[in-house]
Amino acid sequence: MSVTPVHVPFLKVQGAGNDFLLIDALGENAHLNDVDWPALAPRICDRHFGVGADGILIAQDTEAAAARMVIVNADGSDGEMCGNGFRCFTKYLVERAGMTPTNGALAIETGAGVLQADLSGLTSATVDRVRVDMGRAWLQADEIPVVHEGPAPILDHEITVAGRTFDLTCVSMGNPHAVWFTDEDVDEFPLTEFGPLVEMHPDFPRKTNFEIVNVLAPDRLKMRVWERGVGITMACGSGACAVLVAARLRGLCDPAATVSLPGGDLEIAWDGPGDPSASVYMTGPASFSFAGHLDAHLLGAR
Repeated sequence: MSVTPVHVPFLKVQGAGNDFLLIDALGENAHLNDVDWPALAPRICDRHFGVGADGILIAQDTEAAAARMVIVNADGSDGEMCGNGFRCFTKYLVERAGMTPTNGALAIETGAGVLQADLSGLTSATVDRVRVDMGRAWLQADEIPVVHEGPAPILDHEITVAGRTFDLTCVSMGNPHAVWFTDEDVDEFPLTEFGPLVEMHPDFPRKTNFEIVNVLAPDRLKMRVWERGVGITMACGSGACAVLVAARLRGLCDPAATVSLPGGDLEIAWDGPGDPSASVYMTGPASFSFAGHLDAHLLGAR
């Protein structure tokens, strides 16, 4: 049953400029799980008439981990997985929800399974940078998913949109990514024009995130992203992971590299492709911006 509360506290959080509204639906706040957040997300996340955000993170109770992270994109669709949100979520659980890491790690249930946030270097109650285990990269066509004939990994999936052909490397980090390596300056590429066309191409049954990448050096990649269900964002953590994996699969970078995004740098490492079961690790910032309350007009109450 969906309920419509009239006063809901939230925390605005961001990681490398990828920003979210975090809703605590843990414990005594569990009634907030009955809110139809996908229906409300477009109104709440609107940057002119709402609070403004790339999506909503909802903290829920679970027996599988310290907490469950549910992601709702700005358009109300299921975000499945979000690396920047994962780091911010970890910061919230430690600093505000009072959760204590076990053996230096905090287990969090996500759409990509139960993943670990590494807090072994934590020296105070403040979490400013987080290293997270993003799990393994999924490379099979049906796992991503993408309509593709041929074996994995998928290094050259060709699509044509608006008269432009792209050779895409396809990867899932619990959500689908289509990565395009180019010599064109990613800052100048018309991502607003081509992003939605790639996102909604019929070869991607659940749509896709679209990353465009310049290889600057074996240990530095530069990217911009069109996020599925959101649009252009300052950063995408799972996208940065997918980009590193794609670059490694194509022999373009080292096992660890800095991925530069408009919102800042993320450090990504992967021991593949020799070990396809190896986890992808991401290190980056997590910050609280401000706290507030969602009032009646944003929640649709009368």
